[in-house]
Amino acid sequence: MGVIAPARPVVLAADGGGSKADVLAIDLDGAVVAHERGHGGNPQVVGWPTVRAELDRLRTAVLAAAGERPLLLQHLYLTGLDLPEEVAGAERELAHWTAQAPLLAENDLFALLRAGTAEPDAVAVVCGTGINGIGVRTDGATARFPSLGRVSGDWGGGAELGALALWHAIRAEDGRGPDTALRVAVADAFGLGTVRDVVAAVHLGRIPQRAVTLLTPLLFAHAEVGDDVAGAVVDRQAEEVVLLVDVLLRRLGLQHAAVPVVLGGGVLAARPPRLVGGIVAGLAACAPAVRLTWVGGPPVVGAALLALEAAGATPDALERATRDVAHHIA
Repeated sequence: MGVIAPARPVVLAADGGGSKADVLAIDLDGAVVAHERGHGGNPQVVGWPTVRAELDRLRTAVLAAAGERPLLLQHLYLTGLDLPEEVAGAERELAHWTAQAPLLAENDLFALLRAGTAEPDAVAVVCGTGINGIGVRTDGATARFPSLGRVSGDWGGGAELGALALWHAIRAEDGRGPDTALRVAVADAFGLGTVRDVVAAVHLGRIPQRAVTLLTPLLFAHAEVGDDVAGAVVDRQAEEVVLLVDVLLRRLGLQHAAVPVVLGGGVLAARPPRLVGGIVAGLAACAPAVRLTWVGGPPVVGAALLALEAAGATPDALERATRDVAHHIA
């Protein structure tokens, strides 16, 4: 009888944002063995019981699909891990994962950064449901923000932009603010007669608060066709992205360096022309040497690359993983 070759080992890579989560098992050649997608969730917002249950469900399904392959290590990059206490909290909440392999938990910005570049000096900004940024330097130094919402000075992201679309629409309707096409568009988006009807429905729970985020594409669409109110909000978002990049570069002493700036998250990945134009112009003025990289693919690509690098995968395996993960998630 021939000798049965041992099952090839895998690493587990997971990325969880505000709206979706991806969990992958990948072998050391860079091939995706199993993948599951589910609901995202910020533990700051929905609580750890909800987030843990969904991550456990996805991980269990992925490991079952991977079969008897040995699990070498696990990397999880999750939104809401903004303070050291929250990273430590994630490790406690998911301590049961370590019965099978070591676990590294970190903020999802690290996955976005790696999805866009492998350079040791770099900056990344995510603008999806929320907004945050991170900078890294060759010597291991990092710069980041708490990203806890208004209490930590944040401005923008899809949740806030959608809320601003509603805010400007109701003020236009009742006379407190300038007129805007959002007044009609917001009411139409929910199939209601007036913006006041929308506000009442949100307040009474007939429209879930999270649905207000769906107004963000509407805001960008009206900005593109010249609505002054919508355009001003989009311009303000561009200024905030530029500000995050500028501050991160300065904190790391990289403001004159030709470093990559990785931009991703749902809002930035859509690349609305007015937003893109504002970011490009703003960075040309304050950091002309930087090189912009727009990440339109899934940030779990970065999670996979980080996990494989930690496991000692070859450059060829990393190249294959970049292609294979994007193919499976598409």
